[in-house]
Amino acid sequence: MIDLRLLREDPELFRASQRLRGESADKVDELLRADEERRSATQRFEAVRAEQKSLGKQVAKASGDERSALLARTKELASEVKTAEAAASAADEALRRAHLAVPNLVEDGVPPGGEDDFVVLREVGERPAIDKPRDHLEIGEALGAIDTERGAKVSGSRFYFLTGVGALLQLGMLQMAIAQAVERGFTPSITPSLVRPEAMEGTGFLGSHASEVYRLEADDLFLVGTSEVPLAAYHSNEILDLEGGAERFAGWSSCYRREAGSHGKDVRGILRVHQFDKVEMFSFCKPEEAQAEHQRLLAMEEEMLAKVEVPYRVIDVAAGDLGSSAVRKYDCEAWVPSQGRYREVTSTSNCTTFQARRLNIRYRDSDGKAQTAATLNGTLATTRWLIPILENHQQPDGSVRVPKALQPYLGGRDVLEPLSNRPARHP
Repeated sequence: MIDLRLLREDPELFRASQRLRGESADKVDELLRADEERRSATQRFEAVRAEQKSLGKQVAKASGDERSALLARTKELASEVKTAEAAASAADEALRRAHLAVPNLVEDGVPPGGEDDFVVLREVGERPAIDKPRDHLEIGEALGAIDTERGAKVSGSRFYFLTGVGALLQLGMLQMAIAQAVERGFTPSITPSLVRPEAMEGTGFLGSHASEVYRLEADDLFLVGTSEVPLAAYHSNEILDLEGGAERFAGWSSCYRREAGSHGKDVRGILRVHQFDKVEMFSFCKPEEAQAEHQRLLAMEEEMLAKVEVPYRVIDVAAGDLGSSAVRKYDCEAWVPSQGRYREVTSTSNCTTFQARRLNIRYRDSDGKAQTAATLNGTLATTRWLIPILENHQQPDGSVRVPKALQPYLGGRDVLEPLSNRPARHP
């Protein structure tokens, strides 16, 4: 949620943010009206409730006609209090709905526009010169690493098995991500895959992203699409000690996304799937430290991409593609030779106080006063990374070179050989 005090002071700031996102400013005006109506309804309820309490004290001291008149007014007030209380409750709910509908305030400097209006900040690494590159699925099948046919047989479209070196490659990559995070002071965590509605709503995933989320109606629980959700809710309704700096987590989880609306898009291989594994960074910090923390998370992502030795670019995502919670988002996109284009493999978002305000996560400032914390998130490694790793390191003989940093996690092997090149097993 946005800061209502800031909205009252400078509503035009939020209207301009909405225009940058390509959205109507009407939501801002609706929130302003709801805020005023809630305050008015609350004042009315408090006034009649105060009068009711005052009359109660007077009745106890009065007698005769005065007492009768006061009792009559008390009865009238009881009805007025009930009506005013109902109106205040309705106004509270209307304010909450209007508050949830307004996305976070876009940070200065974010490019305007939609999905295609990002700004490329830098390109890193040299694209490999590969004559007729094979795609990751062809490579993965030859290695005995990826099996989408049996994945579909068992679970349906957009599911897969990672087998043999495919499973080892993913486990190694995620372990390397956790090791890097721990080295940088992050607390490793394995998070729940199922969360309550308030956790999903608190992180902003029940708004425009609701169609992407799997829900278990019988239990009123949601399958997470990222460990950002349980990590954010980990400290809900708590006051943190941030005097020593940000509190940082690296969450390893399986993630689930319905991929609603993506029919016919990226159906081949494991680019756009319903289930994958990921290591996600998550930070709680003071709001004034959030921009520097955002750059820290981006640097962590780039360090990991350097370790797997794939060319990539960093983009500054346009306002209309930020999602409701983020004020700024940077994506790292890895080069995919078979497609001749960059594809997103990481994303890091600064959500300032938006999620923490919904989840009631605070810290004490230097004066001991409770203030709303800031939250940030960023992908450190995920299943999708297998695509650029396999494709950028493919060799003419069908083998795949293992990046040096990953070799210790694969038993020291430096090359993954296709099944056809491996020596036959003899009983």
